[in-house]
Amino acid sequence: MGQISEDLFHFQAALEQAGTSLDEFIREQYVDKWVSDDLHAAMAVRTSMVGAIYAFLSNEGLFNMEKVQMSPVTDPLAHDVEHTPTVHYKGMPYVTTHSMIYSKFLACFNPRVKGVFVDSPNIRLEIESPLREQRGKYLIDFSQIDVELRRNRGIDFETYKHEPEKVTKILREDLEKALDFFERMIIAATQAVAEKNEDELKTLGIALEVPRQPFPRLKMDEVAKKYGKRAAEVKAGEEVSSQFFWILGLMRENYDLIYPYILPDGNKVPLQSFTSDMIYNYDICAKALIRQSGKHSPALEILSGAVREWLYEPIIERLIDNKIIRERPVFVGDRLVNIQALEGYGPFISAVAMKGSNGQPLFPETFGGGIGVERTLFALLRGAKIQKIDDITLFGKNPDSYPMFLF
Repeated sequence: MGQISEDLFHFQAALEQAGTSLDEFIREQYVDKWVSDDLHAAMAVRTSMVGAIYAFLSNEGLFNMEKVQMSPVTDPLAHDVEHTPTVHYKGMPYVTTHSMIYSKFLACFNPRVKGVFVDSPNIRLEIESPLREQRGKYLIDFSQIDVELRRNRGIDFETYKHEPEKVTKILREDLEKALDFFERMIIAATQAVAEKNEDELKTLGIALEVPRQPFPRLKMDEVAKKYGKRAAEVKAGEEVSSQFFWILGLMRENYDLIYPYILPDGNKVPLQSFTSDMIYNYDICAKALIRQSGKHSPALEILSGAVREWLYEPIIERLIDNKIIRERPVFVGDRLVNIQALEGYGPFISAVAMKGSNGQPLFPETFGGGIGVERTLFALLRGAKIQKIDDITLFGKNPDSYPMFLF
């Protein structure tokens, strides 16, 4: 606490040198927002949206699970973050949660569990804008409703390698189930907001159209070819009239399914050969509808998910190829002899390798996704009143806002 006090002392001194005070800073950056009509409206919309998503997931038969806020491993993520905070307890270092991706997989071990959901904690110490620009959309501490469902298709590694037409057909069926599931979840959420929060939407100068199925679908390799990857979601959003649309087949995380990845002879498909049709993941993007002009705000990704890798062999190869672990695990009997080389992934890999009494793998076949609560609110409420993600949060910690977060 002494370090915190020292930092606050210097922060107050810097404010005074700039001609203001800590009291004025707290009033302008926090209290004025807390008492504003705009944040009141955003909180009402949030409550309707989150409540409807939870009700939908419960009605679909999914189980709510506990939060996992620290673990030996967390989501390694394909994008840059500054570092992963570490907590030491009882002589063991634990990392704080980027997302609950691995916990979701393990929570689906029981074949009687249809699926799970959780409002998972996410701490991602994003690198601030190198140009000191307000990018508006990042928080280092945010809420994400994580969802994972079992697929129960029973495809083993021999089938994976030698029956690609059969496997591809099944995977495409499951991809369609995933897209349908998350579209229905978004429709349930937007219906609730449209029914309960018309006054709040008017306060913010925003309209909301309940989307219809199917949402427009765009393939990442086609969008990237036209616009480049950096501008993909914004430019793609200009192509479609719907407030919600899909971008499919993004080269991303190690657990997002690529098929085929391992060939019958044991070799792997060359990296440059992958197309969006071989990558079974998906993003939902959304944009706000400005009530007065009828124009849309720039699109933002609000939900990311995928059909998941489920077999031991490709899971390990993806971890290695994504440079998450340095070498392949080596088991001698039940003992993982090179656990020191596996960067904390030893327990997870042991669980992936585990088999039941019938000799079949226990690790589940799943699809899933995570929807950012604050990111979705910002995407749908962005306009004259809501201009950055801080505006829809009580305690938003935007890396581009100011040097110290006080609450």
